[in-house]
Formats: sequence, C-alpha cells, structure tokens
Amino acid sequence: MSAVRWGILGPGRIASKVASDFAHVEDGVLVAVGSRTLERAQAFALEHGTALRTRVRAHGSYAELLADEGVDAVYIATPHSEHWVQASAAVRAGKAVLVEKTFTATLPAAQDLVRLARDRGVFVMEAMWTRFQPAVVKLRELVADGAIGQVRAVQADLGVRREFDPEDRLFSLELGGGSLLDLGVYVVSFAQMLLGAPQTVSATGSLLETGVDAEAGILLGYSDGRTATLLTSFRAPMPGQARVMGTEGWIDVPPRFHHPNRIVLHRHGAAVKTFDLPPAGAGYALEFDEVNRCLCEGRTESSVMPLDDTLGVQAVLQAAADQIGVRLSDREA
Repeated sequence: MSAVRWGILGPGRIASKVASDFAHVEDGVLVAVGSRTLERAQAFALEHGTALRTRVRAHGSYAELLADEGVDAVYIATPHSEHWVQASAAVRAGKAVLVEKTFTATLPAAQDLVRLARDRGVFVMEAMWTRFQPAVVKLRELVADGAIGQVRAVQADLGVRREFDPEDRLFSLELGGGSLLDLGVYVVSFAQMLLGAPQTVSATGSLLETGVDAEAGILLGYSDGRTATLLTSFRAPMPGQARVMGTEGWIDVPPRFHHPNRIVLHRHGAAVKTFDLPPAGAGYALEFDEVNRCLCEGRTESSVMPLDDTLGVQAVLQAAADQIGVRLSDREA
C-alpha cells in the first residue's frame, strides 16, 4: 500500500513531540490534525506542516478529523480519561488507531475498546514506544536467546518531582491524572513484557487532595516465585532505571529506561558487555513504523505490543489504583 496517511487527535504537549519526529517515520505521512478549536488545530498544522515541508489539514473538531476520508490512521493524544470514547469513535469510523498510553483510564473501558476493535477488524495499538526502542529490542533478543538464563525478577522505577497544581491535567482525577497512569504504565508494561501477567498485585502509595495518586510501590508476584518490584512517583525524582535478573546474569537498562540509548549485559563468569543502540530522532517514530508495517501486511494487531498485553498492563494498573484508593473513570460518549 502507499504511505499511511496519519491524523493527530488532540494537539497537546505529547502530540507536538511526536509530530516533530515524523520526519523519521517510514511509509507514513502526517496529513491532518483535529482539535476542539479550529485556531489551535491551525496553529499546530502550520508549525508542524512547515517543519515537515508538507500540508497538514486543520479540523476544528474531533468528529471532522474522523470524517476526513484522506486519513487512514489516527494517533490519539488526549488525556487518559478521554481515550476510550475517542478511540471507539475512530474504530467505528474505520480508522486504524494508535492510542497514547495509558490505553484507557480503567480496565473495563480497555476491555470494551479491545472487544470493539476485534469485532470490527480494525487495527488498534497502545503507543508504548519503549517496546520499539533499539536497545529494548536487543534486550528482548538477549533474553530470548538465554543470555541471562531464566528471568526471575524485574526492577524498574520512574519518578519525577512535580509541584502540585490542581489545574494541571496530571493532578486531575477527571482527566486520568496521577503517577500510576502517567508514569506507572511504563514500569508495569516493562515488567509485563518480560514476565507476563502476574498472579498477585500488591500496591501501596499516597493520594493528593484531588484524589489522584502521588506515588506508588507495586509488587507483582508469580506462581513460580518470580517477582517484579516497581516504583513510580510525582513526589520524588528517581533514576528511571531498570534491571532484568536471570539465573545466569542480569541486564541493566540505564536511565531513562523507557527510552534508553544502551543496555549493559552482565553474565556469570564473563566480561561485561555494553550495547549502544540509540534510535533515530527522539524515538517516537518507531511505534508509527510498527503500525504502518502491520497495516501494509493486513494485520489488525501488533505482535510486539498486542492488545492482550495492553489488557494485562491495564489490569495491574486497575488493581494498584483500587488498592491505593484512586477512583479512576473514563469519560462516556
């Protein structure tokens, strides 16, 4: 097929970063953007269309973007609590969908969206760019080849210190704020990628006055004794590193592990080996490359970021939120 024609739904902070990386996308082109206001869409289209040397159409509503027959796929970059209703609308419009993480705010919404996509035969993927970074791809290859034996434990942390601002979407319960959905999705997805779905989830943390979580510690347990120890926070800056431990050694993923430039292999009785594997550009293009490949091959799911993995991650986040006392919800149509 010809280059996939992309539209961006929600021209916010992350969408701007992603659009700036479109010069590195293979077999895909940014052609449109939709916002709640035409002025904002026009400003975004002008800025990024100029940078990419292409024409980007501006739509003053999300519905107009989804009705654009010149758009094949939509990247959804709105707040977490809006993903379900917007991605569902995109699927009903027959558009392939890349949904910014976290997939939805709640597990039931994620399950509903996956069911809809599968019933309609429409491609949907969570935009977990970490899984497509060259260094993480190499990590998966090393693990699959038995470089560190059987993986027995995963550790990962991701935290930043953010000043509390009740007006910021990161601290708004209605918009799916909190450290779990904003940062915790990374540590949980990293563990799920390597260990699969856990049998037990134990979480502790604290809440802010708006009802969102400020920090969380999560312990995942598996029936055969494997574990994942995960930390996320808006209170404390953390290194943002990960470690994968096996029966024959371990692999370090230096900060920041969710978009690393290198990994370090430690094998029992062998010299330490470093793999330097930076991505082209910022690294956002790689998840779009995956969608474009899948669409070219006529697939409705990615094998690297399959929907069952997304549901597994969402289940852990839901369990952690419930235990900490965060009352997550998704906006309804």
